[in-house]
Amino acid sequence: MTVILLALGAACCLGLGFVLQQAAAQQAPMKDYLSLRLLLDLVRMPQWVAGIGLMVVGMALGAVALGMGDITLVEPLLATNLLFAMALSRRLTRQRLGRTGWGGLWLLAGGVTAFIVAGRPQGGSRSADHLWQWLIMGLVLGTALTLAAVAKRERVHVSLEAALLGVAAGLIYGLQDALTRISGEHFAQGSWSALLSSWQPYAIVVLGVLALVMVQSAFESAPLRLSLPALTAAQPLAGILCGVGFLGDRLQVTPGALAWEMAGIVAVVAGIVLIGTHPAMPPGAGRTEDVRALQPH
Repeated sequence: MTVILLALGAACCLGLGFVLQQAAAQQAPMKDYLSLRLLLDLVRMPQWVAGIGLMVVGMALGAVALGMGDITLVEPLLATNLLFAMALSRRLTRQRLGRTGWGGLWLLAGGVTAFIVAGRPQGGSRSADHLWQWLIMGLVLGTALTLAAVAKRERVHVSLEAALLGVAAGLIYGLQDALTRISGEHFAQGSWSALLSSWQPYAIVVLGVLALVMVQSAFESAPLRLSLPALTAAQPLAGILCGVGFLGDRLQVTPGALAWEMAGIVAVVAGIVLIGTHPAMPPGAGRTEDVRALQPH
């Protein structure tokens, strides 16, 4: 229960933080798109700093949850951040949930519950096959970088561009969560000396900055509804892949359990899409194709 409460607290902070970040990012100059300069522009905006503060608190709570529980349990719960983003957005826009909103809410909540109940995630010993671990991490990171590269190409449509960046950032955040879990194990085994002598904490920082640039560029370029659902759906999928692939997490593999687990994942993704496209989600200023065409090359 403690892990569940920590993960839900993390989801709440992340969801609220994303809404504040997008509201600020849409005001940033497009010349800094997918550049570290974007972060220097945003750090001058109090609303963005508040959003980042909430995100940091959310990540800290998520790290504690990952240290106490299994990534295959924590990641689906973190996906509920969209519910909290919807709650704040609904208050700002004063939109009613309606059938779409309630349907998305129940699909997301029900999907998370079905996956956890059917899968019964349990921790185990980490895989000793480091080659397999590097292959999975390389696959996740390589896919994210490829999607970001495609999004940066000039002919990509704005809505697709934001979704691609959302998926890319979500994959990196899922990988970051897996490395956070490993860092927690190092700390538990040998305190700070073991933690700081391993490579995972430094990789977490690099991945965090990379994902942050992608997320803020997605928020800057298009409405929140085009990027946040993609991010929210990709993160748990990457985290579960890493958890089962090399962190030693185990799920029930009976035919009935597998069927419910797949149904739960499908429901989660469908719920995320429904909530993300709801009118209550802030549209933001976004960017039109004509504006993109006027940007300097």
